[in-house]
Parts: sequence; structure tokens; C-alpha cells
Amino acid sequence: MKSLRMWMWGLMVILTLVLTACGGAPNVDWDLIISGEGDLTLSYAELAKMPQTDLTDILMQKSLGEDETGSWSGVPVDAIFEQAGVGDFTSVTAIAGDGYAIEITKDELQDAIVALQKDGDWITNAEPDKGPIRIVCPETPANRWVFQLQELQVNP
Repeated sequence: MKSLRMWMWGLMVILTLVLTACGGAPNVDWDLIISGEGDLTLSYAELAKMPQTDLTDILMQKSLGEDETGSWSGVPVDAIFEQAGVGDFTSVTAIAGDGYAIEITKDELQDAIVALQKDGDWITNAEPDKGPIRIVCPETPANRWVFQLQELQVNP
């Protein structure tokens, strides 16, 4: 009887570890605001539950340091804009949590995602100073990919 309890206890520990390792998105208190044409606020948890797109072997052209290649996973900007009711626009202003802002044209947003993962790991875990989300625009140099993305202002 004692060996059965030990075996069951061991099984529970292993099952807990496996489920934790395979668990979903981390619990992060962060919102992404879409403003301008169409207004929407999505929590990190809501973004994590949306269908994700993978961008594989994307060249990060850096203004400082060496370029590198990485893979990203996140929600297509087009899907977010569709949910927000965004129609035609010319650009967006991407705003970071610290107030940094940059204008990104509609053409530069082609195939862009709001990334939650880099190289298979959650950005908030792998690069906490650059997370929890960032915009990844494969058609632009990486110095235009705003990390700690907090708001996308849609410009007519």
C-alpha cells in the first residue's frame, strides 16, 4: 500500500511538471491599445489566445551590432485591425510602454505581427527588458520594431 502511494505521488509530481512545462502563455499584466480609426484594447491573455502566425528565419537588420536571424510567433496585425474595425489607413504610430514612438507606413506593415514569442520562447521570459510584446515587421529594419508595444495609433 505504501509503495502504491509513493508511486501515485511520483506520478502526480511528474504530471505537474509536464503540464507546467507545456503550459500556455505566462500570466502578464499588459494591454495593447488600438486607437484612431477603430478602438480596441486587447490584454496579453487575449492576444495569446488568438490564432498565431509564425515568421521563420527573419533577418533582423540592426543599426548597432551584427544583424541576426530569428523566428517569431504572434498575432497578425491585419487580424487585430480587422477585430478593431480598422478600414483604410496610411500609417500607424507604434508606441512603447516608455513613450517611445515611431511611425510605420502601411506598406511596412505587410506581414507584420504583434509577437509574443521569439525562437519558441515567450519574449517576456527570454527578453524581459524587450517584452512582453513587440511589433515585428519583416519588411523593415529591426530598429523600427517597437518592443514593449503598448499602443498602435491608426493614422488616416
